[in-house]
Amino acid sequence: MALAGRRFPRPKQTRVITVSNQKGGVGKTTTTVNLAAALAQAGLRVLVLDIDPQGNASTALGIDHHAEVPSVYDVLVDGMPIKDVVQKCPDVDNLWCAPATIDLAGAEIELVSLVARESRLQKAVAVYLEEQEAGPGRLDYILIDCPPSLGLLTVNAFVAAQEVLIPIQCEYYALEGLSQLLRNVDLIKGHLNPQLHVSTILLTMYDGRTRLSSQVADEVRAHFTTEVLKTTVPRSVRISEAPSHGQTVMTYDPASSGALSYLEAARELAEQVLDESEREQQGENTGDRS
Repeated sequence: MALAGRRFPRPKQTRVITVSNQKGGVGKTTTTVNLAAALAQAGLRVLVLDIDPQGNASTALGIDHHAEVPSVYDVLVDGMPIKDVVQKCPDVDNLWCAPATIDLAGAEIELVSLVARESRLQKAVAVYLEEQEAGPGRLDYILIDCPPSLGLLTVNAFVAAQEVLIPIQCEYYALEGLSQLLRNVDLIKGHLNPQLHVSTILLTMYDGRTRLSSQVADEVRAHFTTEVLKTTVPRSVRISEAPSHGQTVMTYDPASSGALSYLEAARELAEQVLDESEREQQGENTGDRS
């Protein structure tokens, strides 16, 4: 595989990307952790912020997140610095995670009465990035894993990020609810975060044997011509098995179709920062290696 062991280009500044889709079961958490692991394996410094009370991203990264562990809840509700809750991923160098605990389930209610409730994560992220610049070194990516809803936790994620990445599963109801998500992104952009935009869409759970998958893929590409990555992520048993071992598929089975797809998607994501001439150069380098 030409990509294995290859280093991806660093962005000029930290890219903060919220992975969101209010529809459940579309591969949101799976996409967050596997893209994060693939980017880190390619030499980039990556932090995952898990703001889903279920804590599935924390589980997949092998991060402790029982009730007493300092977590994103403490950051949002009590103002604890992110540096005090971050844990290193045991299986992948250059990858860290701020875990979610079950306490986050009540954070939606607690945030309602707090000052600047929509921008608490943004302020914490800004302070953390400054500390990293001054100390260990700049982060390249922060990926935020959201709950499958459009409540205050997700609003905080939108306000903290510059980009939104939307995983869309190749199934019948794929575009249902997407217009609502896009409306919310526009609202946040208009009132709270002018930088926010949908930069990336990734097609997940693709089954090449069915006409439905290709029809959905064609429809999404027709709606979003520039945002959709060329790579599609297939349905894969290995992707589903990996979290039960406290791993991403990138370390659980690096040669599987799922791992290779996420590696390719991570390359596409990383190369969005290149201009046309740099992209051509990257293409020539890939050609030399394959």
